[in-house]
Amino acid sequence: MTADFHFHTDVLIIGGGPAGAWAALKAVKEGAKAVLVDKGYCGMSGATAPSGTGVWYVKPTSDEQMTAMKSREELGGYLAERSWMKRVLDCTFEQVNELAHFGYPFPVDEKGISQRTTLQGPEYMRLMRRQLQKADVQILDHSPALELLADEHGVAGACGIINQTQETWRVEAAAVVIATGGCAFLSGALGTNVLTGDGYLLATEAGAALSGMEFSNAYSISPAFSPITKSAFYKWATFYYEDGTVIEGAGSHKGRSIIARTLMTQPVYARLDKADESIQKAMRLSQPNFFLSFDRLHINPFTQMFPITLRFEGTVRGTGGIHITDETCRTDIPGLYAAGDAATRELICGGFTGGESHNAAWAISSGCWSGKAAAAFAVKQGKNAASRHAKGLSEASGITKSVASSDAADTKEMIASVQREVFPYDRNWFRSEVRLQDSLMKLNAVWDELKNGVYDKERNIVRSRELAAMTATATSALERKETRGMHRRDDFPFMDSKQHYRILSGGVQEVWARPLGTKFSDRVKGVI
Repeated sequence: MTADFHFHTDVLIIGGGPAGAWAALKAVKEGAKAVLVDKGYCGMSGATAPSGTGVWYVKPTSDEQMTAMKSREELGGYLAERSWMKRVLDCTFEQVNELAHFGYPFPVDEKGISQRTTLQGPEYMRLMRRQLQKADVQILDHSPALELLADEHGVAGACGIINQTQETWRVEAAAVVIATGGCAFLSGALGTNVLTGDGYLLATEAGAALSGMEFSNAYSISPAFSPITKSAFYKWATFYYEDGTVIEGAGSHKGRSIIARTLMTQPVYARLDKADESIQKAMRLSQPNFFLSFDRLHINPFTQMFPITLRFEGTVRGTGGIHITDETCRTDIPGLYAAGDAATRELICGGFTGGESHNAAWAISSGCWSGKAAAAFAVKQGKNAASRHAKGLSEASGITKSVASSDAADTKEMIASVQREVFPYDRNWFRSEVRLQDSLMKLNAVWDELKNGVYDKERNIVRSRELAAMTATATSALERKETRGMHRRDDFPFMDSKQHYRILSGGVQEVWARPLGTKFSDRVKGVI
């Protein structure tokens, strides 16, 4: 079917967050033409744009970098690789300094020294959009990708829809960078409404593998009345039962499991009563949006108890994503690259969340590397590579890009069915064979219904693809029979040295998982 808008370019970037923006800038710097499509409005959508974030910005001295690399290795189950961590530290230091050159207003301390370890999302992403426009990157806002295009040579672009007009677009490109972010399963966390795992579905339909999806069960502490997840602030908190009694052992770092178990039976309250005046001032300065809900409700979080929850953020704050095969952030599909939350962060975080700082650094670094490599790949393909008459790949999953009749399963009900398997603490925080198998059976049923078509009363094609992406955001929780990083198995409560490896997964018709390095024929079937 002919698209309403047809474009030819060297590199297509899918996703307009920090990773996608850096990828586009680097692609153009390498001499390539670039088109960037964003599900929302580039510069204002996604998890970074409305938030403040820390950055893994470390001076390039051996001692400081070594301290930074060691700091989270144990938490991540020793799956991170120092060679990758150093590359990220070096690249982030260079590119954050480049941000200052772009004009980002970094604060200065009392000695006049620029402080570059935090970024305010609104200023950061507005600046990145201006840089994209200066670089002549063509931006298609509110234009989610619905499927990749490919031929026998590899990926060749993508096609999608413009949300406001329902007109279709088709971009033929010699290389594609997937920077669509992670998947938070529409949990309501700030900025995650567009983060539904779309890139995972696109990649797996193309035949790419995912990695570390068992480390996708990230929950962040937030006030029960707010979507803002700033778990780092809670290291200054004491946690209480409703009657004001302290919950022994509860904490934002190593005591979060105690909070989760308590929340399964009763409310939990917090008070940031360990923060002195200087820390309180610094908190308000670095993360002003955190305090908006408190101020509106006339709650002083430093002196008054307030109810908290653990809000699910999946792979947005977790670490699993598309498997990358080398230092260019290339996937195992020719011409396809991945960056940011869409790509696995195991290489620098292991099996634990990178929080904000590592995640922000990874978005910058992987964006730069993938954009540069995609440009080189495109140039190598020659002038005709962007006109290959490739075909769409959504048929690989059996999930159509259309909305079925009203007697089909309803998207709203099916999304709720998926959320019932991933949100509860006793299913996804604390895992076991029995509960995982039960969730697998229910998610398989959702997938089967998807293949028969789904109905959305607003005729929203994008929502039906989001549902498919969330259902297909598989994990390897059954395959990893141990507790490592954020992957906790009640039936295997200890780390097993024999399982010191990464686990790949994939497939859309038949889901598979296997340790990295084993043959495809050795894959383990039927995991979630």
